[in-house]
Amino acid sequence: MPKQSVLIAGCGDVGCQLGLNLLDQGLEVYGLRRNIDQLPDGIQGIAADLGNPETLRDLPATTIVVYAVAASSHDEEGYRRAYCEGLKNLLAGLPESPQHLFFTSSTSVYHQNDNGWVDETSPTQPANFSGQIMLEAEHIALHSKIPATIVRFSGIYGPGRNHLINQARNGRSAPAELVLFSNRIHRDDCADVLAHLVSRSLNGNPLARVYLATDDEPAPLHEVSEWLAQKLGVDITDRSAGRRTGSKRCSNRLLRATGYNFRYPTYREGYLSVLHTDN
Repeated sequence: MPKQSVLIAGCGDVGCQLGLNLLDQGLEVYGLRRNIDQLPDGIQGIAADLGNPETLRDLPATTIVVYAVAASSHDEEGYRRAYCEGLKNLLAGLPESPQHLFFTSSTSVYHQNDNGWVDETSPTQPANFSGQIMLEAEHIALHSKIPATIVRFSGIYGPGRNHLINQARNGRSAPAELVLFSNRIHRDDCADVLAHLVSRSLNGNPLARVYLATDDEPAPLHEVSEWLAQKLGVDITDRSAGRRTGSKRCSNRLLRATGYNFRYPTYREGYLSVLHTDN
């Protein structure tokens, strides 16, 4: 039988880690990105631009496709180009339909701001362009004639994603009197979740249309900052730090039901690994 293979479109930080995980599973892995010089050994590079259909003419036929791009510019045009137009171009360039398509989305599709729980069945009525465009892209994936699964990641942190660490290091925190719940997932768990779901697909296990991928413990933003400050040995002196997103608690119950176990189940284990690496 031919070797099972995976195409990772947008093979960046999470995509590269996913590729290494899939190689460990004995799969053939292709990584599509504009510059393939930095791809890890073993991932077969495809130098292409998802915004240019001409560069997508000779794609390999693969068992699974994972669309894991990140917008190069954080404006409406950049989001639409990356998530909607790029996905359409890739789907048009595939030589044959894969067994399954995975699209990495975001919890920005949720509009809730009342500290309540949300899951895969919760309404999605985002007011911001990022969430709206993500929903459009999800619709494209789910109506592409290829069996598809959307994975909505909460706030990704990990190596090179140190915003909260740097904020705490500078003594800054969100105000304690205004509880803003935050949700997060470590970069390595992002890759592990995708590898887990790919494995389920290849083994013929049923998959839901949408999974919410976030760790076990939504936490008030000020609590996370204060914990980080304590680990860093600094005092919080400025409690005016804020953010533009809502306040909700994301449930990973459906993902957990597939048998996935988090490498970093809460922010404590995850941020400790980052702090130890930085030191």
